[in-house]
Formats: sequence, C-alpha cells, structure tokens
Amino acid sequence: MQQATSITPQENETPKKDTFWHDVWEIVQTLLLALLLYFAIDAVFARVRVDNISMETTLMPGDLLVVNKMAYKFGDYHTGDVITFHDPLNVKEDFIKRIIGTPGETVSIHNGQVSVNGSVLKENYIKQAPNYDGDWVVPKDALFVLGDNRDQSSDSHVWGYVPLTDVVGRALFVYWPFNAIQSMGNPYK
Repeated sequence: MQQATSITPQENETPKKDTFWHDVWEIVQTLLLALLLYFAIDAVFARVRVDNISMETTLMPGDLLVVNKMAYKFGDYHTGDVITFHDPLNVKEDFIKRIIGTPGETVSIHNGQVSVNGSVLKENYIKQAPNYDGDWVVPKDALFVLGDNRDQSSDSHVWGYVPLTDVVGRALFVYWPFNAIQSMGNPYK
C-alpha cells in the first residue's frame, strides 16, 4: 500500500499575490526615477533646433544642439561663446548667436573687421566679413552678439544688446545630423 504525502510550500516561496504587488511597486519606482532624471536633466540642458541661416557656416538650418543652461550660473561670459537667448524684441522666440562683446567692452566694426577693445578678432568661423560699420559700448548688464553669417543676421548691430537676464545658455555640441556632429568650443580659448 502506498502512503500519501502532503505537499507544503517551501519556506522561501512567497505567495503569488505578494509577488504581483512587489512587481507593481518596482515598476512605479522605476517610472518615478525616470521622471526625476528627465526633469533634472531638462533643468540643466536644453535641446535646440537651428531654424535660420544667421549662424552659417558654423550652424546650418536643421542642426540640433545641446545647450548648457547652467554655464553662466557658475562661469563667465567670453567673446567667442555661442549662446542661445530670448529675442529682445519677442521673448517667446529664442535666437542663437556668438558673443562678441561682454559687459563694459567696446566693439568696433570697420572695413569688414571686428575689434573688441581695439584688438581685431581673428574670425575663421564667419561666412563673410560684415559690410556695415559701427561702434558700440556694451552696458554692464548686457552682451553684444553677432551671427556668423554677418550680412544675413539680425543681431546686436541691428537691434542692440542682449540683456544678461535673457541668456538661456551656452551651446555645447551639435548632435544631429550625424555628418554635422561637432563641439561648439570657443575659438579664442
């Protein structure tokens, strides 16, 4: 005669319902962490699309780039930095240009050459030399910016200075399209 044995759950097995709620809690934690990381990254970095020709040949329409929104919270503005900022004439729109003059500097443009405090800038990055002249003293709370496509750019030589409060951040690198990937380093550093 055979003896019947009873089957009892192993001591280390957990009931199915506890496993289900544990898995749900793990998914919720993962989603919360993903949201936290997304907002933390978004607070520091912006993604920008170039929509016009004012920065050719450095940046082309359709280029996508990453902007460091914290760059000037802990650092200084420098001639040569490529920045994004709110359009002084329409703050709902953002522009991307190159810093030419920082607070207190004198910018002069004559005979196709740009000078800052009397020193001519070596501008290997521009599409063509500017065909306009002028002199500007940058206020203590503003920047003087120009597009690299000097004669096709609406910039400080047209509408004036960019208030420091309107600066979004410093461009770091182009990430799209693949054939345009590049660092946006400062040519004067």
